Amino acid sequence: MSVVLMHSVIPIFTFFFCGGNRDSTPTQTVTSSENIQAKEYRLSDQIAWSDEFNLHGAPDEKIWGFDLGGNGWGNNEKEVYTKDLKNAKVKNGCLYITALYDAKNKSYTSARLKTKGNKDFLYGKIEVRAKLPKGKGTWPAIWALASQSNYGTGLWPDNGEIDIMEHVGFDQGRIHHNIHTKAFNHILGTNKGNNRLVGNVSDSFHVYSLEWLPNRITMLIDGQKNFEFIREDWYTWEEWPFDKPEHLLLNVAIGGNWGGKQGIDDRIFPQAMIVDYVRYYEAVKK
Repeated sequence: MSVVLMHSVIPIFTFFFCGGNRDSTPTQTVTSSENIQAKEYRLSDQIAWSDEFNLHGAPDEKIWGFDLGGNGWGNNEKEVYTKDLKNAKVKNGCLYITALYDAKNKSYTSARLKTKGNKDFLYGKIEVRAKLPKGKGTWPAIWALASQSNYGTGLWPDNGEIDIMEHVGFDQGRIHHNIHTKAFNHILGTNKGNNRLVGNVSDSFHVYSLEWLPNRITMLIDGQKNFEFIREDWYTWEEWPFDKPEHLLLNVAIGGNWGGKQGIDDRIFPQAMIVDYVRYYEAVKK
């Protein structure tokens, strides 16, 4: 979800109950901001924090905040982001991020959740088990942004973006992974990434993962590696700003430069990204 600074139908998920292999709520640990040398770390196999979405109603405010508004978000997106329950609600063991179309006003609403200030993280592993919306105009994303501006003159792209999962409804089933930095970004045509055709992303849950360590960024689908970005010895912050804390974002955009490339089919709404769980495993010293 790149940034520069996505005839109503009855939703089929009304009585859906999320499953998944659930762990008990873990004890929170604090991720060290110490700059771990690459050869000295490992990924913990214990969950440092998670949201299993076992509550009902608004998302847990100890974990999630919201980006609000409808200014295009640097991508000419059409939705207005809200924190209303109609757009972001926990029920039946899942988080529903629902995009809606108001035919009378010809407008769209959705939600963009973030862990900034609550669950910033430096290195480690993120797992998100999710089912994606479908239809032309939808643009769901699971991604991470720098929590502070430490490099260059702007937050983006100087301080880095990690796109764990992006999907555009006009190319159903194809999952994209990308990183964006000052040197490597889509505006320059130099962004680093990969994509994979999964096929049933809107009908079944899949686990989208990021493994972030001092010398590499790896992205996986259902445990299978699909993209890896290696830190070269000569890299400066312009190529690799990924040594400062980031935060996780979950959103469903409508339209935009990429998501709306083939228009928006207003007959598809409502559409939701359904998230079964979010889990974080920290990077620890060996």
